[in-house]
Amino acid sequence: MYISSSNTKGRYIIGIGTLFIAFTPLVAWAASSTSDSLDWFKMTMELFGGLALFLFGMEQMSAALKAAAGDQMKNLLSKLTTNRFSAALSGAAVTSIIQSSSVTTVLVVGFVSAGLMTLSQSIGVIMGSNIGTTITAQIVAFKVEKAALLMIALGFAMLFLSKKEKVQHYGNVLMGLGLIFFGMGIMSEGMSPLRSYEPFINLMTSMERPLYGILVAALFTALVQSSSATTGIVIVMASQGFISLPAGIALAFGANIGTCVTALLASIGKPTEAKRAAAIHIIFNIVGVLLWLLFIPQLAVLVTYVSPVAANLSGTEKLAAEVPRQIANAHTIFNVANTLIFIAFTAQFGRLVERLIPDKTTPKKAIIKPLYLDNDLLETPALALDMVRRELAHLASIVDAMLAKTGDAFRERDARKFDEIAKMDDQADILHAEITDYIRKLTLQNLTEQENENMMRYLSINEDLERIGDVIETNLVEVGKEAVRLKLKATETERTILSQLYYQLREVLSTTQTITQNDDELAAQNILHMKDNINQLVREAIQMQAKRLKQEGAENIDVTHMENELMDSMKRIYSLSKRIAKLSLPKKLFQEPD
Repeated sequence: MYISSSNTKGRYIIGIGTLFIAFTPLVAWAASSTSDSLDWFKMTMELFGGLALFLFGMEQMSAALKAAAGDQMKNLLSKLTTNRFSAALSGAAVTSIIQSSSVTTVLVVGFVSAGLMTLSQSIGVIMGSNIGTTITAQIVAFKVEKAALLMIALGFAMLFLSKKEKVQHYGNVLMGLGLIFFGMGIMSEGMSPLRSYEPFINLMTSMERPLYGILVAALFTALVQSSSATTGIVIVMASQGFISLPAGIALAFGANIGTCVTALLASIGKPTEAKRAAAIHIIFNIVGVLLWLLFIPQLAVLVTYVSPVAANLSGTEKLAAEVPRQIANAHTIFNVANTLIFIAFTAQFGRLVERLIPDKTTPKKAIIKPLYLDNDLLETPALALDMVRRELAHLASIVDAMLAKTGDAFRERDARKFDEIAKMDDQADILHAEITDYIRKLTLQNLTEQENENMMRYLSINEDLERIGDVIETNLVEVGKEAVRLKLKATETERTILSQLYYQLREVLSTTQTITQNDDELAAQNILHMKDNINQLVREAIQMQAKRLKQEGAENIDVTHMENELMDSMKRIYSLSKRIAKLSLPKKLFQEPD
């Protein structure tokens, strides 16, 4: 069973605590001032107990969906850079799984920072993410509380009787959905006596004032940092006839504004691209609400026309039957309409936030920072692992650049270039440590079997890349500095055979970078196939050395020692690259021993 992260649990505890603080004075006052027979203690326990089940069910369902659809989310988000409309659809699809437009925005920031998409292209994804958050409201509005316990039982059976991980994930989804409806039923039952309680009815009626309703929903959403939770609770209250359609629409609008707080908090201390993405999210949501603020009555008429009608009911029962679906439809129509209206102006949005948040003119610090690792993605392991893979490619590119500079330094016998390589290894060490720490944090999450395998594979690749950097910095650089100090000239062996070996190794590291970037199995096989060529070059170098020693004797023993050190180091680099290649291949595809 999935357990919420401490961050999510903290948000929900704050939200429930806030409701408790707000509701307790009303209970105390009502209990002392009314002469009716309402059981306030029972009502309070049912309200908060049901709310706890409702919120836990939401988190359970979301976590299971993330695990079940992790690879699909990753693949979907990797194809966003061509069309703003497909970007909006992809943003909606991913957010409907994650149930957090803020997490989608954070992910988009990573792509923009890495140059994988432009800011204007990312705007479509951010707009589409608002549509994805309406899915929960649509699910909750179905009002199938009577099937809740059956869903929990079926989900439990799938979880504990099946050995297939995929079936277990969908069992968790079903259990989460059942808990949502079961919590709804308990809350509805707990609040039903309030239908005849005048002060509470007056309080709910005040929500029809748009600004008041928007403010209340925005504050609650800012506390729990989930617009889906807010709209779900609004629909539950509407199912008891407490909230009219105009009030429900105002509360849904407020939830859209309140969720901007999450994006704002996530951008604090982040790069300029993160602040711009958060600004787009905030501007889009607030402008969208302001655009519709005066048209709430017209929107109410529209959703009444397109929503089911309970013709055989009247009064509060009619409201309870019709308004939940109407609010869910209004929430969806509002977000879809805003996306269609504003998506034509993505370029203008981009230019606006670039003016509001200009690029920093301060020089960049020399210390390297990860390009992709973001703690906000840890709660979505499939996407966090994808960022780890991209950061490994970043590390591989630095190691490849180190080897490239090593060749130049040897050809020119330039001591300064050897010192520069040592500094580049410091950058590689920093990235290695950052990746290791990020993976450590990832181990605290609920990982699928496949995700756990990928995590361990990436951890091994991280170690091997760091070792390659150390071989270059410790062995090759030291040999090079010694060659400079002793003023050793390049021999024919170094100029021909070892030069060929070096360029073969450059191809190996370039291919290793491709493996880490794309999980490319063909590239991994190519590295394994290079073994014969590399061994042949080593043999030729040794034969040329032996021939030279016969002719010259031991007078150039320092040169021979240098060449042997070079060959040993390059063979070590190939061996480590080969290990990375094997980690990226199914075991059945190779039988070649280390």
